[in-house]
Amino acid sequence: MMIEKENWPPLASLELIKTRARMLRDIRAFFDARDVLEVETPLLASAGTTDPHIESLQTVFAEQRYCLQTSPEHAMKRLLAEHGAAIFQICKVFRDEELGPMHNPEFSMLEWYRPGFDMHPLMTEVEALVTALAGGHLQSFIRLSYRQAFEQYAGLNPHQASAGDCRECALQRGIEQPAGLYEQKDEWLDWLLTQLIFPALPTGQFTFIYDYPASQCALARLKENEQGELVASRFELFYGDTELANGFHELTQAGEQRRRFEADNAARAADNKPQVKIDEYLLAAMASGLPDCSGVALGLDRLLMALNGEASIDRVLAFPWARI
Repeated sequence: MMIEKENWPPLASLELIKTRARMLRDIRAFFDARDVLEVETPLLASAGTTDPHIESLQTVFAEQRYCLQTSPEHAMKRLLAEHGAAIFQICKVFRDEELGPMHNPEFSMLEWYRPGFDMHPLMTEVEALVTALAGGHLQSFIRLSYRQAFEQYAGLNPHQASAGDCRECALQRGIEQPAGLYEQKDEWLDWLLTQLIFPALPTGQFTFIYDYPASQCALARLKENEQGELVASRFELFYGDTELANGFHELTQAGEQRRRFEADNAARAADNKPQVKIDEYLLAAMASGLPDCSGVALGLDRLLMALNGEASIDRVLAFPWARI
């Protein structure tokens, strides 16, 4: 294949490449000062994510199929179960079917775990890290519960509303109604988030949204909020309407985690998606005793975009998808 002359150079500027290098250096200094240990885990694993909304890239070795990791979470929890130390990792992760201004199939992730933390001190630490990476300039952070965000921007309580209530909210605001959402409340909530809530978040500011619906718990534990509603102890960080991070007060019960993996695969089957092998290594580690902890995954490419005013992920990558 002939490569056009203008397509072989890296796309990111030298200044942004230097900025990324400083960011990685400053992340390591931040965690070193807090006695959080840097670790490294494999990019390949025998099991992928069961999440119905995320697809793993796969490869074959010795006639066995392996997944490129969408997150180092499972392996890091195995380290936590054995050693119990606070840990962080900077690594490449991979996701299939994701490509666009905010997505590259291969991207950089920072993930860390804090034994003894619930999600609120972890949000405070995320805030401290982002401020440090911004050169110490005070950043503006807002914290909204999922319920507060919906009540403020959509006028409904997402924990009490029905799918019909969500549909009516969309109708009243002139929001498009895709086929297939009528009976599924969680899909309606996700649609309202993307079409109504996220665009209303303050531009140029960081916003934490926390206490997601219990049905969207993923790997987070459940709890009651101040209103006595069952919610997932989970948060996400946004810059404007762009998601940067996803954090959990981690579930530690192996039996409940297995049930959730099986429910994910059932949802995949209902959506005609392939079943995913359940990670028995993780379940065995959890059964042995995963410490009470909270963890968060932060997308470094998107953070670099936010801190440098870039609108496309291609501008902060040396070689984005179109140039590999």
